[in-house]
Amino acid sequence: MSTPSQDRPLGKVVVDAATEPYWAAAREGVLKLRRCTACRRPHWYPRPVCPFCQGDTEWVDAQGTGEIYSLSVTRRAGPIAYALAWVQLDEGVTMMSNIVDCDLDELRIGQKVRLTFKPDDGGQPVPMFTPA
Repeated sequence: MSTPSQDRPLGKVVVDAATEPYWAAAREGVLKLRRCTACRRPHWYPRPVCPFCQGDTEWVDAQGTGEIYSLSVTRRAGPIAYALAWVQLDEGVTMMSNIVDCDLDELRIGQKVRLTFKPDDGGQPVPMFTPA
C-alpha cells in the first residue's frame, strides 16, 4: 500500500532583518544560499560569517536541484504522513527540508529532487523538494 504525501500545517515562519532577503526570494520562487566573498564556498544555514574562513558572505541563487542524502518518513507523529530529508544541493550544501507531492513509499536515498514551494499558515512560500 503506497502512502501519498500530503500538505501539512507548517505554522508561520519568522521573518526578521537577517532573513528578509531569503524569504523575499522565496516569494519570487528562488532559493537563496550564502556564499563567502573570500573563499567562495557556499554554506547552509545562511549566516553573515563564513563557517570555513570567517569571511563575509553574500546571498546567491541556488539552482534548486539536488538529491536525497538522508530520509525519514513519519507516519505516526500526527494525522498526516510526511517525509523529512537532508537534501544535498548541486551547489554542495546539505539542507533539511520536506519531500512533497509524491508517493512516500517510493522515496530513496540518492533520488534526484527539485525545488518547489508550499505556503506556510500565513501564505509565505517555504522551500521544499519533490522528486525530479
